[in-house]
Amino acid sequence: MEFLQPEGWPRPRGYANGIAATGRMVFVSGMVGWDADGVFHTDDFAGQVHQALVNVVAVLAAGGARPEHIVRMTWYVLDKKEYVDAYPRIGAVYRELIGSHYPAMSAVQVAGLVEDRARVEIEVTAVVPA
Repeated sequence: MEFLQPEGWPRPRGYANGIAATGRMVFVSGMVGWDADGVFHTDDFAGQVHQALVNVVAVLAAGGARPEHIVRMTWYVLDKKEYVDAYPRIGAVYRELIGSHYPAMSAVQVAGLVEDRARVEIEVTAVVPA
């Protein structure tokens, strides 16, 4: 895996500008903050991020991948302000579950998510080295 950092660009914080990777690709559907039984236990944004990332890690493991294999992550959030206000708690949860690996990442505010209680949905692409 090669992190792409154009010369002269400031190093991003919490994500990578790009990643080049070769290997087996694992695609994780958008994960929301419910448990394996489809039950939400909180409406708290950071709490839902925690559960969504737990779900991401579980699907990665089922595909033979680990968090450090993530090359792309997209976050769909209902409320940009709620997302930004939760940065410190999201950062702690992220480091707990994903570690200090920061892939190419996008965050998009959306008008709604399919699951009514969901505050965030996280989609991931991973590449397991050959």
